[in-house]
Amino acid sequence: MRVAKLARPGLRIMALTSSPERKNDFRQAGITPLMGNLDQPESLYRLAGLSHRLLHLAPPPGDGWCDQRTRALTLSLRGRGKPQKMVYGSTSGVYGNCHGNWVSEQNRPNPFTPRAIRRVDAEKAVRHFCRSSGTLVSILRIPGIYSPDRPSGTPYERLKKATPVLQAQDDVYTNHIHADDLARACWLALWRGKTMQCININDDTQLKMGDYFDLAAQLFQLPKPPRVSRQLAQNQLPLMLLSFMGESRRMVNRRMKQVLGLKLRYPGVREGLLSAARI
Repeated sequence: MRVAKLARPGLRIMALTSSPERKNDFRQAGITPLMGNLDQPESLYRLAGLSHRLLHLAPPPGDGWCDQRTRALTLSLRGRGKPQKMVYGSTSGVYGNCHGNWVSEQNRPNPFTPRAIRRVDAEKAVRHFCRSSGTLVSILRIPGIYSPDRPSGTPYERLKKATPVLQAQDDVYTNHIHADDLARACWLALWRGKTMQCININDDTQLKMGDYFDLAAQLFQLPKPPRVSRQLAQNQLPLMLLSFMGESRRMVNRRMKQVLGLKLRYPGVREGLLSAARI
């Protein structure tokens, strides 16, 4: 929906959806809905030849080691009328745990979790599609997305529940991007992204996770979250949250600014969370 708002006059935007209930929402946003399901490859036959530029943001399946959805999509696009450009939205998780070091696109993927391994598989699939079809492909590596209009899009609910964060000596660096800036990055990548190139999409924030939640608590006028050791966190927090606390990195976004020419509307989480706190 956000990308549609950036569309140039005269461009037709289509979106694949497996939910009939969403068709009206897409139409109201000026988007033509296409019914199909990436888990049902036979439903994707209509996609070939429909678009000149394609943005692929669907996540991989929730299990396994491969992204069969991305493979099904690229297979459906082969033949006549292949898109000129494809942008795939991957995640920063492909870098794995970098122990707080700076990470640029030159760092090799070193996935730690099964979901990150599936993302690396998806990146391989779109690269293969680029080589075999001639479609230009760019890959965006996206960290934590936040926005007040996303479910759990800000730390507000976690702060209300007093969910613990790690004590300072165990804490990890995290990276962020506001949904509005991400939408603009996706749009720019469709036109300016270079083929076979990965681009980190993150703001300029350099905060550890606990400090991020402390800042959010201050802006939302809520109590700061309790701090616990990593050992205690193993017993108190869900596995998904623990997995994020097991990786620490600071992402370099120079390529995003130089290649895409993106000027961040929210250069830091303070600006983005302030906008949410005012709602």
